[in-house]
Amino acid sequence: MLLTLSDVEVAYGAVTALRGVSLQVAEGEIVTLLGANGAGKTTTLRTISGLLRPRSGEVHLDGRPLSSIPAHGLVGAGVSHVPEGRRVFPSMSVRENLLMGAYHDRRHARADLERVVALFPRLAERIGQAGGTLSGGEQQMLAIGRALMSRPRLILLDEPSMGLAPMIVQTIFQVIAEINREGVAVLLVEQNAASALRIAGRGYVLETGRVVLADTAAGLLADDRVRQAYLGEDVADGEDEPAPARGGAAAGPAHGTAIRADSA
Repeated sequence: MLLTLSDVEVAYGAVTALRGVSLQVAEGEIVTLLGANGAGKTTTLRTISGLLRPRSGEVHLDGRPLSSIPAHGLVGAGVSHVPEGRRVFPSMSVRENLLMGAYHDRRHARADLERVVALFPRLAERIGQAGGTLSGGEQQMLAIGRALMSRPRLILLDEPSMGLAPMIVQTIFQVIAEINREGVAVLLVEQNAASALRIAGRGYVLETGRVVLADTAAGLLADDRVRQAYLGEDVADGEDEPAPARGGAAAGPAHGTAIRADSA
């Protein structure tokens, strides 16, 4: 398994943000995290990327505990994080922003730069323009492109569609799918649940720092609780009661089994 979180608990001072979170991401798959604001999705990504340290539990990459790798060393280990809000360098050009993504190993920088601008032709048109002058959608393309410059095996994407026009959102999700077809695993946090589940293989639902549901993307799309809470659909009275887990907890999320992980 590429990435494994086992019973991870994270706190901000006296406030517990993650409560026993366990999840997995296999090589080459897309997994999405769903949940309301404050559910713990961003905290989960920040914990994986080493920006936060668990109070208990473990995070492993290829079976190796990530606690042994400093946050800046995770890029070399194959993990790239595209944070919420893009965080491009505003005074640096598009080219310079992209090359920053290859800071740990510049041997393939030229080829990777060509690959990124082929994925995002709009960046090629603005290659000498300052990052801070780009539109929101262009900055998101730049942030994803910068992450790809490190040749990651796993990319963490936090709300890539936030605040973007529908046509730009469609482009972003097409590129995410293309990245994945090239073999990059993706852990995707996204409020646009329908779009996320259409490209993901599996998903987890977080509520108040707990994983309360895990299933295949198709299973989550068909689940009345998910449809009502995250897809904005109305369901008939009585149809949104929790369904019994299919196959039991022993089957595990990697097998597409719906799991009621917590009764809270």
